[in-house]
Amino acid sequence: MSAKIAIIAALEHELHPLIKNWPRNKSSHDGRDFTFYEGAYAVAVCSGIGPEPGRRASEAIIAKYSPALLISAGIAGGLTPDLRIGETIFPVTIIDARDSSRHETAIQNTPIGRTPLAKTILVSSPEIAGAEQKQKLGKAYGAHAVDMEGASVARAAEAHGLPFIAIKTISDEVDFELPEMMPFFRDGEFQIARFVLHISIRPRLWLRVFRLARNTKIASENLCAWLRESALTNTIVPGSLADQKP
Repeated sequence: MSAKIAIIAALEHELHPLIKNWPRNKSSHDGRDFTFYEGAYAVAVCSGIGPEPGRRASEAIIAKYSPALLISAGIAGGLTPDLRIGETIFPVTIIDARDSSRHETAIQNTPIGRTPLAKTILVSSPEIAGAEQKQKLGKAYGAHAVDMEGASVARAAEAHGLPFIAIKTISDEVDFELPEMMPFFRDGEFQIARFVLHISIRPRLWLRVFRLARNTKIASENLCAWLRESALTNTIVPGSLADQKP
């Protein structure tokens, strides 16, 4: 099977409103197992969190489906005060914080590329960014939002000569202090049972975790609404791809 659009997100709940009824296809690539969600117009994979899982999933979905376009989709942290919960951006540039390399997206070749939503910069960090780190990243890179996988997906697209765009929806604002979560990720997967046990004896974290869960749900729903729009009306599909039917 080939697919015009390949969507890579970190975690399944980010894409759940979009892919919940899509058929699943489990397959292996380079010694690792992946679950691909096959829609009528696109295919999606959830990589796990972090740059390396993002790279592996991108290579797997390219090898299996030969897509014409890669989309790095997911939630992101805001780095400017004007970006609020649930707002979606379409970055024109992605910066990899590991080496400061810059990766241009194909969003400028789309109708939405002429709007302020696409005049934004995303920085990809290898670590989950708390409030202090978000302030530093915003100042260091002139970036509007931070994620963890976007630069890796961009690199994979460049290596295969594929157009690439990013669609990111804000789940935590610049001054929101996230609970400590990195110790609960192993090889990109979130160990939810360990995290629940951790917060269960720390009541001071309950409100923050509740707010994050609520805001992540809002961001996920808004993200998937944009993804449906991009595939069904081609408003976010760049260049000559827009002339093809989804």
